[in-house]
Amino acid sequence: MSEDEDGLKEPLVPEIGGKRPEKTDRMLLATGLLIAGFAAFFPWYVFLNQEQFGVRPMGFASNRDLPELPARSVVAASPLAIPDSDTDSTGETLDTISTATVNIDGERRQPETDADAGPEQQFPGQKSSFRLLHVVNGRALIEDGSGMYVVRIGSILPDNSRLATLEMRNGSWVIVTSDGDVIER
Repeated sequence: MSEDEDGLKEPLVPEIGGKRPEKTDRMLLATGLLIAGFAAFFPWYVFLNQEQFGVRPMGFASNRDLPELPARSVVAASPLAIPDSDTDSTGETLDTISTATVNIDGERRQPETDADAGPEQQFPGQKSSFRLLHVVNGRALIEDGSGMYVVRIGSILPDNSRLATLEMRNGSWVIVTSDGDVIER
């Protein structure tokens, strides 16, 4: 409070709307502390109660209850299961679906190839498009231009071959692919 020239006392902070600003400040401070306390506590609550949060796996039952409906008197059958009326009386039916070709004389022939066709070979270029970084517990960490991958025996590699074996040769690990390539660390 301060005194003016006439000796009257005036408040330093004028009242606004009949309320003192101190009450509003205290309410804002209490609200801010409450929100800050919640923001500090909630992550710990989630961490300690993980089973209540997150994605739950969808459960499937091995059995299901079928509706109690009466049996149908008509059974729908595939048209292929219905016998034709024009079949032979001997009971033999001829399968008209072609699934392969056979020589008429029964001889086995080699497939025809072009005379100038060379042996089967891969396209020219970089042989292996990845490199071996680390091997541990039957798994290998490899890297190519698009990222790093953990692979194990049987996995498909970036060059579309499969990982055949992981071997220790001369004190370092190597990958042997299904194409016969050996990639050293």
